[in-house]
Amino acid sequence: MPALTLAELQVQLGGTLRGDGSVLLASAASLEQAGPGQLSFVLGQKYLPQARASLAGALVAPETLAADLSGNLLLVADPHATFARALALLYPEPKPDWSIHPGAHLAQDANIGEGCRIGPGSVVESGVVIGPGCQIGPQCYIGPGVRLGADCLLHAGVRILRDCIVGDRAILHPGCIIGSDGFGLAWEADHWVKVPQVGRVVLGDDVEIGANTTIDRGALDDTVIEDGAKLDNQIHVAHNCRIGRHTAIAGCVGIAGSTRIGAYCQIGGAAMIIGHLEICDRVTVSAGSFVAKDIRTPGVYTSVQPLMPHEDWKRNAAHLRHLDSLTKRIRALEKLLKDKA
Repeated sequence: MPALTLAELQVQLGGTLRGDGSVLLASAASLEQAGPGQLSFVLGQKYLPQARASLAGALVAPETLAADLSGNLLLVADPHATFARALALLYPEPKPDWSIHPGAHLAQDANIGEGCRIGPGSVVESGVVIGPGCQIGPQCYIGPGVRLGADCLLHAGVRILRDCIVGDRAILHPGCIIGSDGFGLAWEADHWVKVPQVGRVVLGDDVEIGANTTIDRGALDDTVIEDGAKLDNQIHVAHNCRIGRHTAIAGCVGIAGSTRIGAYCQIGGAAMIIGHLEICDRVTVSAGSFVAKDIRTPGVYTSVQPLMPHEDWKRNAAHLRHLDSLTKRIRALEKLLKDKA
């Protein structure tokens, strides 16, 4: 890992330097754990006590706290984003010491761009086009006709199946599967008939897909993940879905087929979204929520009851079973009162 001075970080990240610019920073840590030679960050006023007690060699801090902090500081408008860029400088992605590993299998007609690295045990099938600067880890499978853009990073064990398209600078984490068949079935008399899934998966530029996430190919049209979308681990995206640009989806979310999610949305962990819905731009769905109808207005949406003691839950569940009859009784009482008025 490279060690950088605070002044060198300021040149690359911007912001206002205060204190000793020559302090050498070799790694990063939390406010509580950081020591000399380590960089940390403070988000806002509520973290001032931890920031003042921190032993970090330097802090990335918001400009609004300039008068409240001392020591070596990099004052910026957005400390979280700036700290993320600092981490990328202090912890660069390691480059393997091989280019095309002799244990990789490449089809003769595969088109491999300049500067690519392909790891041991990986298979690149016929008709594949891989853009320049891609890094493909061990045991990956790139199916027939797949196209990868430039500077993609595929960690170990990624599977991209036939004819799928991946844009530039994609990051695919271990075990994710792009282009598996959607759950397409037709009932005939007394059995299911498989419906061939002939669409593709198309990932835009700067998309990140988490470990063991599966994205099904379209039944007829494509499943599309637009530019800048970020999907966490263990998500399932069913066939014919479309996820808008810069939308972020947390782990264990399930999205049923033909759902359209807009741009700049945030979907909390373990949310369930049924099929054939439309969710407009800039919607936040809270963790664990069940989405059963369209969302047409931006905002924050939450469903399911919060945790409560079991005995309370049993009593509330009993009342819930009688909700329809109680509603009818209340309406009858309202009508009676109205008639008497």
